[in-house]
Amino acid sequence: SAGVWTVENGVITASKDEALWTKSEHENYLLDLEFKTAPGTNSGVIVHCTDTKNWIPNSLEVQIADPFADKWAKAAPTWHGGGIFGRLAPAQQLVKKPGEWNRMTILAKGRTLKVWVNGGMTANMDMDKWTDPKKNPDGSDIPSWLSIPAAKLPAKGKIGLQGKHGDATVWFRNVRIKAAE
Repeated sequence: SAGVWTVENGVITASKDEALWTKSEHENYLLDLEFKTAPGTNSGVIVHCTDTKNWIPNSLEVQIADPFADKWAKAAPTWHGGGIFGRLAPAQQLVKKPGEWNRMTILAKGRTLKVWVNGGMTANMDMDKWTDPKKNPDGSDIPSWLSIPAAKLPAKGKIGLQGKHGDATVWFRNVRIKAAE
């Protein structure tokens, strides 16, 4: 809604936990953006969303979290920044300290989702391997609110930026989308 998301000097931020969505659906694309956390930030980039009103089970979320906050550092590995929230832990922790800009690149091609943070690959997901609504392929638990297995989600949809979730702000800038080669 109006007034939740603001843009100043090319930097986008939100005052509440309300996602900002693309107007159209996207399929087979490269998304490149920069984000900055505050101490304790928990946010994300939402992809393949087919229902913006009930987006949590109907999308995949590339997690953004402050890895220097105990709350997120001690959370389940699938909740760490650079991973696919609740589904795939990041291969490595590359998110910088709060206040520093990070670059995130997401390649959505067919049923594959790849994520890079600050130049290093953090996630490489074949959606079709996520067939169980309760367990990830590695045996870890999927949060109950992610009730639709990734294998059943379409590999296209709206792209969203998660707003101020919890008590810490997130900032985005230089958000660019182009068709994947």
